[in-house]
Amino acid sequence: MLKGLNLDILEGEVMGLLGTNGAGKTTMMEIIATLLLPSSGQATVCGYDVVREARQARQLLNYCPSTSGDFYPRLTGVQNLEFFALLNNLSPREAKRRILSTLALVGLDSGNPSHFQRYSEGMKQKLTIARALLTDPKVLLLDEPTRGLDPVSQGEIRRFLREHVAGHMGKTVLLVTHSLSEVEQVCDRMAILHGGKIVGVGKPQDVKAAWGGQDLTAAFERAVGATPCR
Repeated sequence: MLKGLNLDILEGEVMGLLGTNGAGKTTMMEIIATLLLPSSGQATVCGYDVVREARQARQLLNYCPSTSGDFYPRLTGVQNLEFFALLNNLSPREAKRRILSTLALVGLDSGNPSHFQRYSEGMKQKLTIARALLTDPKVLLLDEPTRGLDPVSQGEIRRFLREHVAGHMGKTVLLVTHSLSEVEQVCDRMAILHGGKIVGVGKPQDVKAAWGGQDLTAAFERAVGATPCR
């Protein structure tokens, strides 16, 4: 349950959202994505209220969940994206252009005949990000995009998010992650969610200075009341 949460994400920045399991991270993401109705309070996307103006908010954002369960396993990557382009009312010509450009952007071969079920975990995550970029949203909500990946694939996706999505494309990104190194590599600022409340927010170095400790891990543990390992 979220309690009196107050967080502003600036245009064009990457905000990392961290917290222990059950802190409310996914709930917060789904409210912003207009998938859940808040019981009270207000959330806006580029000035549009996610309840009263949900349609306008949805046109400006895309949500990338932590699992790839929405894809059809017996379709190719291109066929999956064609389906999602149709759901988003893209014309066939525009859909083809965007599919080719987003696949090239994330480093996937548009001519790959393999079905999605044969993709590696890294390829599945890249296709998930390609789907999120398909509608050219201003705001991206990414829920653990590197979870379960090997270090090389993690590095590729982190560099892509930092250099292309945030740097070149200028997207506003809310990134849920459990990796403090990912925060330091990708995020402009970070917010720590604990017990449904924001207990710390700022640049990684500022959060570390505010909570003390030798590194960001120790600062995070102090912020959520955990006992640092010795």
